[in-house]
Parts: sequence; structure tokens; C-alpha cells
Amino acid sequence: MSDNTLINVSEDSSLGNVEIAPEVIEVIAGIATTEVAGVAATRGTFVTGVAERFGKKSHGKGIKVELTEDGVLIDVYAVLDFGSIIHEVAQKIQSNVRQALKNMTGLKIKEINVHVVGIQMEQKEEPSE
Repeated sequence: MSDNTLINVSEDSSLGNVEIAPEVIEVIAGIATTEVAGVAATRGTFVTGVAERFGKKSHGKGIKVELTEDGVLIDVYAVLDFGSIIHEVAQKIQSNVRQALKNMTGLKIKEINVHVVGIQMEQKEEPSE
């Protein structure tokens, strides 16, 4: 991985540098998103879907991180549960992701954009015979 894709977060470099890869931010944001009540799932790509079928859990799916001069831009693509209040769940996602990243990395977050890409209907359980 080249140096320009890592985020340097160390203020005092007397002991060395601390750098965080964008994939780490994706994982933290993904876990923080799925912790919010009303979120059914996050929307990943075809590749993450295939990988999950084979047992590999992708915590960063549905999260896009962009590094800018002003801070970090995060896009969250979420599927919500039917009946949840969309704007409240979206605000809780933004708050939870911002708090998790602030506590764990200390990064300056410029924007957290929530994209609702679907609604998960209730799944009825088949009666077993």
C-alpha cells in the first residue's frame, strides 16, 4: 500500500508514525452502523456478497471512505427495517459512526452521508411440521 492512501494520525513523531488505512475506517464505520436499531444490513458489492456466501464476513461492506484535505468523507449504504423512522435511524447512524471514529481514531470527520438503498420486510417463519 502506498503512503498516500494511509492517514497519518500521530502528532508527536518522536517515537514514530501512526498511520491508519482507509479499510480500518470502513470496518469501524460498518460495525458502528450495524449496531444501530433499525438497520437490517449494509449494501455491499457483488464480490462481498460472494465472499460472505463462503463464510468470510465483510464488516466494511456498504461503507465508502474518501480522504480529502478538509477531513474524511464517509458514505454509508444501508438497508433499514420496515417500520423504522428513516430520518431518525439515519441520524443515529451518523452519530454512532462519528462517535466510534472519534473515540477510536481521533480523525476529523467532515461528512457522514447515509444512503438508504432498501427496506427489509419482515420475514415470516415457516411452521415446522
